[in-house]
Amino acid sequence: MRKKRELNLEDILTDKAVIDDILEVPVKPDVFKICFLVVALMALVNVNRLFSLNVFRGDFYRQRALANISEVAVQKAERGVILDRYGKPLVKNKPIFNAVLVPSQLPKETTEKKTAIAKITEMLDLEPEAIQKIIKKTDLEFTNRILLVRDLPQNKAVIFQSANLAGLQIESGWQRDYQESKAFSHLLGYVGLVAKNDLVVNPDLTSNDLIGKNGLEAYYDRQLRGENGKITIFQNVQGKILTENLTKQPKAGQPLKTFIDADLQNYFSNRLEQGLKELGRDTGVGIAIDPSNGEVLALVSLPSFDGARIADFLNQSTQPLFNRAITGLYAPGSTIKPLVAVAALNEKVIDTKKEIFSAGYIEIPNPYNPDKPSIFLDWKPHGWVNFYSALARSSNIYFYALGGGWEDVKGLGISKLRDYWQRFGFGNPTNIDLVGEKEGLLPAPSSDWRLGDTYNATIGQGDLLVTPLQLVNYITAIANGGKIYEPRIAKTEPKMLKDLANLKEFLSEAEKGMIEATQKSYGTAYLLNDLPFLTAAKTGTAQINYNTKTNALFVGYGPIPQPRIAILVLVENAREGSLNAVPVAKDVFKWYYDNRIKK
Repeated sequence: MRKKRELNLEDILTDKAVIDDILEVPVKPDVFKICFLVVALMALVNVNRLFSLNVFRGDFYRQRALANISEVAVQKAERGVILDRYGKPLVKNKPIFNAVLVPSQLPKETTEKKTAIAKITEMLDLEPEAIQKIIKKTDLEFTNRILLVRDLPQNKAVIFQSANLAGLQIESGWQRDYQESKAFSHLLGYVGLVAKNDLVVNPDLTSNDLIGKNGLEAYYDRQLRGENGKITIFQNVQGKILTENLTKQPKAGQPLKTFIDADLQNYFSNRLEQGLKELGRDTGVGIAIDPSNGEVLALVSLPSFDGARIADFLNQSTQPLFNRAITGLYAPGSTIKPLVAVAALNEKVIDTKKEIFSAGYIEIPNPYNPDKPSIFLDWKPHGWVNFYSALARSSNIYFYALGGGWEDVKGLGISKLRDYWQRFGFGNPTNIDLVGEKEGLLPAPSSDWRLGDTYNATIGQGDLLVTPLQLVNYITAIANGGKIYEPRIAKTEPKMLKDLANLKEFLSEAEKGMIEATQKSYGTAYLLNDLPFLTAAKTGTAQINYNTKTNALFVGYGPIPQPRIAILVLVENAREGSLNAVPVAKDVFKWYYDNRIKK
């Protein structure tokens, strides 16, 4: 039997000394430094993270936390009112209630969700498929609230709100109340729900916002719209609303003050509509401007529409949503002749005493068929006419000579004509504060341009196309001695587009011919001779659709020598040419004298 080894205390101590000698290897100082740096870095990262979460991104995470228990609804801002020059409201707002679906508040379970939607459709008297279609069509990336019914009756709104249906909310809002919907429709325009591209461009908008789509509503939308308020809605995990807090007050839009004379606008619209009905027509334009500064007093385009019921007018054949005053392009007819007369005097093509004989037509050689000369007609034989009587009578022969040349009159030529059209603002927008204005079309010489084309352009036919606004705006330059202003509807400082003071002498001569048109028995606007103030005018008849239809035009101003109003009247497809426009213009002048000048 092996004998056990006895443990000796000294041996134990000796062994321990060996172990201790092994373990107690000296540690280098760099190790401690590295450990310290690691610990300090980790502490710094944690402190920085805490600081970032609580300070720099604190709002973000607070909003994320709130989103789990709340939603933000919009408190609609009241849109700014639009006022006429005397402070009369042209459009107001009325409070309404809207039914809104909030998908996030619907039950999560499919069966319960279908039941909730069925209850909502039944209560709102909607087809179930209609709501499903609305939900599918809505991009929930841009909105969490879907408009179901606008402008609920107040009693129904109270009932629906009391029902406390999951997913259905009743919101208060505003709706435009157009005071004189038909007479002012093209001026004011209308509002409509934002489109998806509007939301992309302006993140402050919501899918249920109304923005201006046309007219002043569109041009001054940012000013009129204001800023929506916000309501934070707190709810429990089941989606039940606990409290609602207004976290941002809505800011109403600013009022828009205009130069429009509401009473004149109403009268002009009604009188033009009456004149059209007497002719069996329904399409025309009426514009009134203060020639001393470019203030737009009235702007009428017929047919008109109701800004509160746009859908009813979308597919009508007469295109009532089309603003003919600024977007329609028309041959100006003889209303362009005063401009040609000024150009001819300035270019020394003719003087005021030179007479030209109008036998009712002229013949020019036909290069393609020498045996059959081209014939250009006057609207009637006028005999011998000079500068003033040619304007008063509207002699085509006289102006053929001024534009293209005839016998001993050299003529301006198409290049000079184009230059003067541009000087008077044609071919460029007037910059009126409305959306959709057109520039017009100015013919230019080309390889196949013929003398006959110049003749036609000289009397406002052929390829020359202008807007009614451009036409009346050029006439204001004759009225005020050469200043062409930017037409303005909203109250702003006058802005001059062109100053033709170098033509003032010749503008005055053209005015004399236009006065003869209203004061001489042979004048085309002689109907105005018994007005209580002196006027200058020019009528026009433009053949369209291959001479199958005729547009009647009138431009004029008064009282002379200090004109306060310039007027344009256009009747599409008139029966008797320019004579159809003159009676309307006369009555508008008379109304303005009785109600604005005589007072």
